[in-house]
Amino acid sequence: MSKKVDFLKSLQGLNAQDLRARIQDDEVRLKKLGFSHAISPLENPMTIRALRRELARLKTLLQQREAEAK
Repeated sequence: MSKKVDFLKSLQGLNAQDLRARIQDDEVRLKKLGFSHAISPLENPMTIRALRRELARLKTLLQQREAEAK
């Protein structure tokens, strides 16, 4: 639980542009992890799940901030 709270606290200072940049970086990282896992199994495949969840949190936060701006 504390990892999630720490993650959310670290995002509080980011603006919409920073969130978009982080989303793009994480999407690229997710693709690379998926490709490398298809070629040879990852040592910890749960990192893929954690990254997908992190992306979902980032996208949700971005959507909330854009809704507040309107």
